[in-house]
Amino acid sequence: MRLIASNRFLKFKKKFPPRLQLEIDNQVQKILENPNIGVLKKEDLKGIRVYKFTFNSHLFLISYECKEDVLYLYVIGSHENFYKKLKRLIR
Repeated sequence: MRLIASNRFLKFKKKFPPRLQLEIDNQVQKILENPNIGVLKKEDLKGIRVYKFTFNSHLFLISYECKEDVLYLYVIGSHENFYKKLKRLIR
């Protein structure tokens, strides 16, 4: 499966410390192994899945979409304004 990450995803990941970057890579690997692991969204975000994980007691969300043999990573971040940023990116 091919992996394509948005610029927003890559910039946000780059700001994190190395340990968290490694954990994000591990979580993305889990998504690659099972693309249906995330929760499927409805209405404005139809077709997009969100996967949640915790790191040092902080909740992080990864939004992605799987089309054919390609996994698109859109946004990663905390729950605060997450869906607002995602909707802005999708439009």
